[in-house]
Amino acid sequence: MPDQHSRRDLFRKAGAAVAPALLSAQNPNSELQLGWIGVGSRGYYLMDMLYKGGPKPFKVTATCDTYTGHLNRSKDRVQTMGGNTPKTYEDYRQLLADSSIDAVVIATPEHLHHDMAIAALKAGKHVYVEKPLAHTIEEGWDVVRAAEKSGKVVQVGTQNRSNSLYQKAREMVAGGMIGDIHYVRAFWYRNSLPDNPAWRYNIPADASPENTDWSKFLGGAPKRPFNKQRYYQWRLYWDYSGGISTDLLVHQTDITNFVCGKTLPHSCMASGGIYRWTDANDDREVPDTFSAIYEYKDRFHINYSCYFGNVKYGYGEQFMGNEGTIEVLNRQILTFTPETFGGKAPPRVAARKETRIELPGNDNLAVQAHIRNWLEAIRGKAKLIAPVEAGQQAAISGHMATLSFRHNKKVVWDEARNNVRYL
Repeated sequence: MPDQHSRRDLFRKAGAAVAPALLSAQNPNSELQLGWIGVGSRGYYLMDMLYKGGPKPFKVTATCDTYTGHLNRSKDRVQTMGGNTPKTYEDYRQLLADSSIDAVVIATPEHLHHDMAIAALKAGKHVYVEKPLAHTIEEGWDVVRAAEKSGKVVQVGTQNRSNSLYQKAREMVAGGMIGDIHYVRAFWYRNSLPDNPAWRYNIPADASPENTDWSKFLGGAPKRPFNKQRYYQWRLYWDYSGGISTDLLVHQTDITNFVCGKTLPHSCMASGGIYRWTDANDDREVPDTFSAIYEYKDRFHINYSCYFGNVKYGYGEQFMGNEGTIEVLNRQILTFTPETFGGKAPPRVAARKETRIELPGNDNLAVQAHIRNWLEAIRGKAKLIAPVEAGQQAAISGHMATLSFRHNKKVVWDEARNNVRYL
């Protein structure tokens, strides 16, 4: 990685929201023309959140997908919610060639993020890209460099940063409510019946090579014969996904960095495996049971766990300070509990009251706010909350866990190389 992209610069830019560059040409009141690349489950949901929470004026003028069923559905959604008929494309490069499009949303499988984001930036588009930023650490640096060179506004889809409860937790930590903090426990637990394995999404009944462009889906991934499972259930295969590490874990390491003022971990050790749905004909590759331990250089530790076989404890982070605990559960409940010290708490701690804030549906509101923040940053009216540098930090944490698991070794961040080494 070039010297001008030093680790210090990366942390400085990601540590606080940054102002978008080169916005003088963008009329703050002009109608933004948006293109949507990837309108499957996540892309369709993001579009719904745009219409329900995004600021006007904007217009979705084009959508792109390699399955015609998704493409037709997106066209109907824009017509219904936006009142206009968008152009539709099977090739994202054709969408990017439309000079009238100001910005694009990329909500495709993660192995396609790198090429699409860089092509969009070269085409002069602002970019919202789902997490992880890229499929590898090296690809992520490519996107960081391209974003800096372009001067365009790049938001990464780590929407927890736009969640009002995490913003409240960040204020509480900064204000000393839990004292010194050295330990965070993060977890994401799910469950489903044996006939509904995790990430085995329903495959459309009409799916075929004729209406599913397999070659465009593969992109730079290894060439294989057409496979419905790999296309529609791509999260289960290493060629297209980092599994739990980059699909789920990155949200929680990223929000820990955000709440606690941290950056990259120094080391990671991960373990797990395929413990459920082990039928002989199940070709999944990524684990359904996963744990990762992160150590930071400034005496800070994250204990992460994920299991797809029990949902009792759901999703959450426990920020465990020496004087109290902040817990955020399922992105909609925040609690604060002061330490009691066996009834001998110092007066300043004893005076703190337990707190509980419950905001049902707050995750949807966070996604709406995250997209709105991006659009307002393009107009020059807001600062990005999840800039590309923060997205690379989040992705690196996920990649470290994947690499530790796959190599069965402890992974250490090498500052000189801006990459990992193994112990």
